[in-house]
Amino acid sequence: MRRRLAAAAALTGAALLISACGTADEEPDAGGGATDGTTTVKVQLQWFFQAQFAGYIAAVEKGFYEEEGLDVELLEGGVDIVPQTVLAQGQADYAIAWVPKALASREQGAQITDVGQIFARSGTYQVAFADSGISGPADLRGKKVGNWGFGNEFELFAAMTQAGLDPGSDVTLVQQQFDMQALLRGDIDAAQAMSYNEYAQLLEAENPDTGELYTPEDFTVLDWNSVGTAMLQDAIWADTTKLDDPAYQEQTVKFLTGTIKGWAYCRDNPEECRDLSVAAGSTLGASHQLWQVNEVNKLIWPSTGGIGLIDEADWARTVELSLATKNQDGQTVLTAEPEGLAYTNDYITQALEAAEADGIDVTGADFTPLTVTLNPGGA
Repeated sequence: MRRRLAAAAALTGAALLISACGTADEEPDAGGGATDGTTTVKVQLQWFFQAQFAGYIAAVEKGFYEEEGLDVELLEGGVDIVPQTVLAQGQADYAIAWVPKALASREQGAQITDVGQIFARSGTYQVAFADSGISGPADLRGKKVGNWGFGNEFELFAAMTQAGLDPGSDVTLVQQQFDMQALLRGDIDAAQAMSYNEYAQLLEAENPDTGELYTPEDFTVLDWNSVGTAMLQDAIWADTTKLDDPAYQEQTVKFLTGTIKGWAYCRDNPEECRDLSVAAGSTLGASHQLWQVNEVNKLIWPSTGGIGLIDEADWARTVELSLATKNQDGQTVLTAEPEGLAYTNDYITQALEAAEADGIDVTGADFTPLTVTLNPGGA
């Protein structure tokens, strides 16, 4: 049975294994190996099961990790779970986390290293109604600006900082739920949204003035890739100290190789990866999940140097913004340049070579996104 998907258990770090028939069994003792001789690997995701992680889910379900001799268990994330902390505490072998959040944890002592930058582009938006008068970051002055916190707001604060706004005094910051209801109700003027999730929620909602679903023309989108304050997001983090161990180095290359195959599969088979994400337990609907697979693919493909390769210029920009961006209390994300082995391309380079040797297209130069029709409520 290939499925190794573990449900989130906030605060405790405990997990349940969900079998293919949907029943839950107690988690077996993790001794670093499975009964069939494969190596057991735990991967902490940064959110609940959804197509944001379709490549990892596909690598489990299609046997790509198994081909590498790995029995991979995906640990579901949640609001109270900090992936890089789970990794640093030894409760997972790898973690998926945004780079500025993880770098902040490193500055606080977490011994972790970015070994694979899966998302090459940022998926974060700030969205307002088209008639709000908000067309750029400077227009947020005097507005009620929603954000989720938990480190998700760094790009927004960077954009306000560059526009000459003080997040602590020039806007009214509102703690936003992980949905778009506050914007739709008019409680806030601009809402944080991921291109692959909350933005779709707007387009799945009914416009009370027309009785039809909202359209992109009803909104203004501030895309941090265009604004210039995009930071690197979903990356694969490894335990820095364990990277001194040749066995862990080899395992890391194998895990990255299986992951590359999973994401390439979702690039070429988005509908199937939608179905795999739904089957994994996502509560989001089928059209929403297809939108999510498609939008996540846009953040990965095409990949000029190969999926997962860390671009030095993008890394430097993320660090520079983290050093300059101030929050509402005047504190920056980072206080100094990252020390030690913050990232390395050594293992992803080997994984790309291994995947290419197996006939995998690792750049996706011919990638063409789908046109996805969203249904009401994302059904």
